Amino acid sequence: MSEDLDTSGALGGTLAGTLATRIAAALERPVEHAVRAFAERLAPVDALGVLFYGSNLRTGSLDGVLDFYVLTQGPQVEKIWPRVSYHEWTCDGVPLRAKVATMALETFRAAAAGDLLDTTIWARFVQPCALAWERDAEAGAAIADAVAQAACTAARLAVALGPAAGTPDDYWRALFQATYAAEFRVEKAGREDSILAANRAHFDGLLPLALIAGGIGFARGAGSTIRPDMPPAERARLLGWWKRRQRLGKPYNVLRLLKASTTFDGAARYAAWKIERHTGVPVTLTPWRERHPVLAAPGVLWQVWRRRKAGDRPA
Repeated sequence: MSEDLDTSGALGGTLAGTLATRIAAALERPVEHAVRAFAERLAPVDALGVLFYGSNLRTGSLDGVLDFYVLTQGPQVEKIWPRVSYHEWTCDGVPLRAKVATMALETFRAAAAGDLLDTTIWARFVQPCALAWERDAEAGAAIADAVAQAACTAARLAVALGPAAGTPDDYWRALFQATYAAEFRVEKAGREDSILAANRAHFDGLLPLALIAGGIGFARGAGSTIRPDMPPAERARLLGWWKRRQRLGKPYNVLRLLKASTTFDGAARYAAWKIERHTGVPVTLTPWRERHPVLAAPGVLWQVWRRRKAGDRPA
């Protein structure tokens, strides 16, 4: 049997339509006019759609940095994806900032389906997101299918990692604990609980729908408890699939960070904004700092430290 999770066929079934309908409706959730306008502005000529996600989606705030995924047609150009960039724009007098990840839709779909070694796509997009811009209805449907693939992949691993019987929260909690541990980043203890608490409506009823779409049966118990019907051999296969990704998760994310350090378009402006936001010390961007943000970083941080001691003056 292939190591791939092979959820794509399951989504074509009759029962899967319930998950597909739910995902399509979730992607149409309302977002601020400025967010939709920014998403359209960010879309290149080959874009199929722009997903909006993160805390700003939940709160509706335009403050801070908005998070977008731009999905394009055609083959994936970069071997280490996505391509990351930072943008600033003023809409109706409101200054907006955005961090944008760009990748081919086909690569996004394959990652969401668990066909690739990546762990970030399906773990990220089983969480709430909105389709802030789409080229047309066909492109929107293809993106919705890819996001549904992410839900199936996440649900299958969640029940493989979780208890023999438990609430949906028990399984989602097991999933997020495992994926955070596999990535090269530090999260506060209990991060998985805050995700579930902040997005209660999104996760309510999602696990059973994703299991049905993924071809996994289950029995319902008292309250919201379920008992997945996963044969031991299938569980062992899924855990083997996961262990390989878990083992390679941190090295792969380090490669992404190294790539981003040299290809992050607008990195200097993004870093300057972050520094000022967190320290209160404005950073003056020179042409050299714009061209060489990594080389400039030690000197800038040293100057920020000195300015903070001396008073708030541009670094």
